[in-house]
Amino acid sequence: MDSSELKDEKNLHTVTVTDAGTDLDFRDKDEALRLVGLERTAVFSEEYYAKLKRKLDFVIPPLCTAVYFTQYIIMGFPVTGQGYNLVALSFYIGFLIWVFPSMYIAQRLRLAKYLGANIVAWGTIMMLHVLPKSFGGFFALRLLLGMLESCVAPTLILIVSMFYKKNEQGSRIGWFYMANGCAGIIGGFLAYGVSFIPDRGFAPWKIIYILLGALAIAVGVAVLLFMPDSPANAMLLTREERIAAIERIRDEQSGTENKRLKKEQVIEALLDIRTWLIVLATLLTNIPNGGLANFTNIIVKGFGYTTRQTLILSTPGGAIGIASAILCGWYSDRAGERMLPIVWSLIPTLAGAGMLVGLNSSGQKGAILFATWIVGTYGSSLAIIYAYNASNTSGHTKKVTVNAMTLAAFCVANIVGTETFLPKDAPRYLPGKISILVLLTAQLGLCFIIRWVNLWMNKKKKRGLEELKARNGWTDEDVKRQRERAAFSDMTDQQNPFFEYTA
Repeated sequence: MDSSELKDEKNLHTVTVTDAGTDLDFRDKDEALRLVGLERTAVFSEEYYAKLKRKLDFVIPPLCTAVYFTQYIIMGFPVTGQGYNLVALSFYIGFLIWVFPSMYIAQRLRLAKYLGANIVAWGTIMMLHVLPKSFGGFFALRLLLGMLESCVAPTLILIVSMFYKKNEQGSRIGWFYMANGCAGIIGGFLAYGVSFIPDRGFAPWKIIYILLGALAIAVGVAVLLFMPDSPANAMLLTREERIAAIERIRDEQSGTENKRLKKEQVIEALLDIRTWLIVLATLLTNIPNGGLANFTNIIVKGFGYTTRQTLILSTPGGAIGIASAILCGWYSDRAGERMLPIVWSLIPTLAGAGMLVGLNSSGQKGAILFATWIVGTYGSSLAIIYAYNASNTSGHTKKVTVNAMTLAAFCVANIVGTETFLPKDAPRYLPGKISILVLLTAQLGLCFIIRWVNLWMNKKKKRGLEELKARNGWTDEDVKRQRERAAFSDMTDQQNPFFEYTA
């Protein structure tokens, strides 16, 4: 029998493989090894891979989009003034306190099943919004919604990273992130239609919550039934297709999953400068989101439009958001870039924010309304940050930790953002508009810093690999073999000498 072993750079783990994976020690390693072993033994044609990708695209992106749609189409509630701010805030508090426990729980369980269960519970809580009659009840329910949503984006990022190559991840994440814009459009028209329903003892807004809750439960059931947990156990694929799905991503060096929480990978995530740079980027781009997500309609209404007019006039911003998410995701994959698409997405936002500030007291309602539409293009930057994490992090526990930290930063930013648009500043909200301009200008510079760091680390990786070749006397064929053996060893991006970062 041909037996060999692979050690990572720090000699932390040793895996023994015999006959291409028939006698394999799985401790600390990727679940994919149960099917494919350390070295590639099955070869598939590009036509086969293309057919497999189409099959995955028929299931995964649509389900991800449906999930994201149910999370973003949240309507208003009968609370006003500072109470409105506090209820909006409670959602992010719940998200923040539960995002880390939720993701580490998800790591131990079947990923899609955990996600589906959370979405079903989410829908139930949505329907329960018809019951409260006071501020306290709404505060508690929104807190629970935040806790339940905390697993959604990190889980979807993990699923996309397990099934797709790096040059496919940005567009797939862009596809499901466009649901944010879809929710804005459909939610606006839905609220407009319901506003014509007379209140005969059952407030019209309660009908919306019942409908949206039922929709979320249906989506959650669909996720439980059809969303694959990983390539290694995807029920929608045959055994041969599972092997092909794993081999298709072998060269990406990102792995699939590992069920054990690894303390050393948590520590590496915390000590990695790139983690904190992406956390800072998330803060800078989402403090504006905390204000705009909850107050855009209020800002538009402040121009003198009626509530019904406001609902319709806010929908073009959703269409622009859809186009921005799709285009940024497509360009991100095509160019092999992550930071530059964020820069492009911020330019219309900065122009819109400048118009909101400069025309603040001009009375030019048309121009200001147009500014509120284009200011939302920054939203696609979060989708690209998700794609950045998917493409630039290896080691399953490290992935989970970095994604959780990113979403925790998202929550903190939104908590701060809700306090940038204060009732005392109504109806113009000039301080909030200025904050958008300042923070996103800073984000432009940060994008170029992050890009430079990744390019610098790739050069360092290349030098390190050349040193390994010289020290071990490896031929090009040896390098290829070692790269294959490293792919599913659950090493982190720093430990794996073959991992390449996407700028």
